[in-house]
Amino acid sequence: MSEPRIRVSGEVNDALAAGRPVVALESTIISHGLPQPDNLRVAREIEQVVRAHGAVPATVGMVAGEILVGLDDDALTRLATGDEVAKLSVRDVPIAAARGADGATTVASTSAIAASVGIEVFATGGLGGVHRQAGETFDESADLVTLARIPIVVVCAGVKSILDVGATLERLETLGVGVVGYRTARFPGFFVTDSGFDLDWRLDSAEEVAAAWRAHRAFGVSPGALVVANPLPEDQQLDRELHDRVLAEGLAIVERDAVTGKEVTPVLLAHFHSATGGASLATNIRIILANAALAAQIAASGAAPATAAPESL
Repeated sequence: MSEPRIRVSGEVNDALAAGRPVVALESTIISHGLPQPDNLRVAREIEQVVRAHGAVPATVGMVAGEILVGLDDDALTRLATGDEVAKLSVRDVPIAAARGADGATTVASTSAIAASVGIEVFATGGLGGVHRQAGETFDESADLVTLARIPIVVVCAGVKSILDVGATLERLETLGVGVVGYRTARFPGFFVTDSGFDLDWRLDSAEEVAAAWRAHRAFGVSPGALVVANPLPEDQQLDRELHDRVLAEGLAIVERDAVTGKEVTPVLLAHFHSATGGASLATNIRIILANAALAAQIAASGAAPATAAPESL
């Protein structure tokens, strides 16, 4: 068996070598976050948005045990339509590689892989975070501790309101992960523009974000990420009254059925999808497209200095 490896596409490798802007994209949204056939269409659209705003897209995933940075259309299709695509956080990647599996990378694993090959800007939908009742379950996403040690700019729409938003922000502070609001001083709640929590820092342009990241890298006082919280405009968010009602219903279902641990989030998200008649799905798509556009603008504004690229395989 050949040694597991990371294979960088020729286009991404050339862009990194030339110091051109590159944006990493996760693949979990393709295989686990969106239903078929919307997932493949949206995956292609996300990449098109990155290109339209001046950067090269680098979707990360695993095919037959090989980590790919810059999926071609065949690989995108395989992860979008496959029946046995594993969800890969950081700890899962080496095991899946050894098994020769197909896998979709999460925020945590995408960040780690992207940074390892020199990509410094990453667009996703929302971060994982601290779960409700984490004081009893210790349920916290690996995204948080991974971002504490991985140097990358992460553009997101905050965290889903099904999580404990306040505790998530406290953990990010404790872990030394910088968080800024993009044209806002309030932390977004994914489906909704405002989660109800203040932010200490607001930046109003892609150039300001890029400058903050260059300073972060130059000072070297923190090894981790910079989270850029990019809310949807209020007229594009999920209807607030509908959101609050569906969330309360979902939490009641979780309590009634004694759902715990990693099963809580899928149950709540499935309820959102069914109870909103697909409106939450449409909002999800608007979020990732908006974040992809902003990430490309940040990368094109000089967030990442030119660095030597890895060898293209």
